[in-house]
Amino acid sequence: MAAAETPPYAGAPGEPGRPLHVAIVMDGNGRWAKRRGLPRTLGHRAGVEALKRTVAAAPDLGVGWLTIFGFSTENWSRPAAEVAELMALPKRYFETDIARLEREGVRVRVIGRREGLSADLVRIIEDAEARTANNTRFHLTIAFNYGGQADIAAAARRFAEEVAAGRRSPDDLDEAAFGGFLATAGAPPPDLIIRPSGEQRLSNFLLWEAAYAELVFQDIMWPDYGEEPLRAALAEFATRDRRYGAIVADDVLAAG
Repeated sequence: MAAAETPPYAGAPGEPGRPLHVAIVMDGNGRWAKRRGLPRTLGHRAGVEALKRTVAAAPDLGVGWLTIFGFSTENWSRPAAEVAELMALPKRYFETDIARLEREGVRVRVIGRREGLSADLVRIIEDAEARTANNTRFHLTIAFNYGGQADIAAAARRFAEEVAAGRRSPDDLDEAAFGGFLATAGAPPPDLIIRPSGEQRLSNFLLWEAAYAELVFQDIMWPDYGEEPLRAALAEFATRDRRYGAIVADDVLAAG
């Protein structure tokens, strides 16, 4: 499988003070439900409503790309009833919102393994991607049945297959070329990764792509998320001094 073409902006930072690409770990659905004495399944359903609010708010806040972590490869170990509910979430989201996403210029992309998903769910995902394929106003990527380590391993395997087929040389491999074999190929790297719920880890999300992302952790549970928490995270991002490993002139002067 050949690498996807990488656009010229990939790898470049967003505008100063404003992220081009925001990624969010949707976390806290179960705890949100437990605190209210509700089944975990209702927490996941409330999380879909939070996703709708966040997707609606992001373009107006200057975000051009939003990647959300919906279901990890590790989530298969959860109880069967909860896995079934998680599997139903994309169907619930697309059935209620795909017409609006299509109409409002949102391009939908779902990354992650399709193996193990039901044929019905795969058809729903493919339909959402096809219906929005020509949209350019806003880019929504849903990481579903996705794991960062698995994606890196799959990218390495695809590059090795290209070498074995004689289409590539080992000397062709550098960071930019490798990025073209990842599931996120074609998207700029995330400038900002947000994790609500109070947890402070990436949990196998966008491990390669997060190299220079700013990280913001918030105490709010995902079902309560929407415009105001996102606005707060963007305000925090605006205070960060992004150097990408370089030394700025002020630091040189301060060092004497």
